[in-house]
Amino acid sequence: MLRLGLRILVLSPRQCFPPQTGAKLREYYLIRSLSERADVTHVSFDDPGGRLSAGDLPFCSAVISLPRPRGYTAGKVLRGLFGRWPLPIVNYSANAMQAVLAGLLAKERFDLIHLDSIHMAVYEPQLRRATGAPVVYDWHNIESEMMFRYGRHTPSFLRARYAALTAKRLSNLEDQILRTSLGHLVCSEREREELQRRVPEARITVVENGVDAKYFDGAAGGNSKHHRIVFVGAMSYHANAEAAIYFARQVWPEIHRQFPGWTLSIVGSNPTVEVLALHGRDNVEVTGTVADVRPYYGDAAAAVVPLRVGGGTRLKILEAMAAGVPVISTALGAEGLAVSPGKDILIANREEEWRTHLESLAGDAGRWDALSRAGRELVHSRYDWETLARALYDTYAEWLASPRKLAS
Repeated sequence: MLRLGLRILVLSPRQCFPPQTGAKLREYYLIRSLSERADVTHVSFDDPGGRLSAGDLPFCSAVISLPRPRGYTAGKVLRGLFGRWPLPIVNYSANAMQAVLAGLLAKERFDLIHLDSIHMAVYEPQLRRATGAPVVYDWHNIESEMMFRYGRHTPSFLRARYAALTAKRLSNLEDQILRTSLGHLVCSEREREELQRRVPEARITVVENGVDAKYFDGAAGGNSKHHRIVFVGAMSYHANAEAAIYFARQVWPEIHRQFPGWTLSIVGSNPTVEVLALHGRDNVEVTGTVADVRPYYGDAAAAVVPLRVGGGTRLKILEAMAAGVPVISTALGAEGLAVSPGKDILIANREEEWRTHLESLAGDAGRWDALSRAGRELVHSRYDWETLARALYDTYAEWLASPRKLAS
């Protein structure tokens, strides 16, 4: 068992409060759960224009945050192309963070170092030199896989070449840390199998993404109120922005002609210029950041997840299910979730399939109710954060009790 007083250092590339995006939600709830049994120190970069304080993470014993360093500078691009670390990692390299870690490690002892994504791998050599504590990684995605996919879809030749090179460098780094770290958390069995195939000796455990089921319970309204289609996600993330533009331009016009009273709500922070341009055409609204997404689920006929690029698992699918809203997604959008198409989710990979599914939900209240109920049952039984937290405790307890010989 985890012994009383275990000290964990969490090092993160992001400001996890407020927990409004997938990575932030996962980090926030898992750290909160760890803090129930361990002494957690949290060190991170702030969001642009934001600032994390101790009051945001009251369950942590110490909270230290620094301004995020500038990314994609000329010097970092050159280092990313020709140096030790790929550019997505170099972007998070900062002398100020190295200084903070040096000062912290000079006066504090930690039993475990939790790096929240491989973006913080640039600091692992310093951590290894300063402390004998084992290092674990939480993989929000397989970053090389996401970069490979991006390269296949971008129309720009130069970006495709950059993506191919960077994906290869990321893959090499991933294989290295799989061999040299104590253990790794991934979000899905598919990701575990893929990484285990690459490095069979790696210690990898699935701790799935989850949702605060109680928070969303009952958000969906009655059948008579359904007049909204909702797509929720951070609209600064390229995969979400691409999906919103594709759905609004290629799929929504025909749906709008069939259901002129419906609204397509694109709900998410920091929409790109291209996403903002969708607002006002064919009953499309782009909200930007909202204080509470539940009212948008409250009158939703369906939540759509039209992702065609990207990786990881979709917390927004789980939120919609917890709210009681039927979900229609591409197969890629639902990748990694233990869903049953036709029972608790509907899958649409072609434009006509979106229309067919929405017609069936609009015309059959029993179908809508069955999908709503099955989605809620799935979330409560498998994806509630309280359930997932127990798996995290058990994982770290096992790893700390059974250290293994690591590659150098």
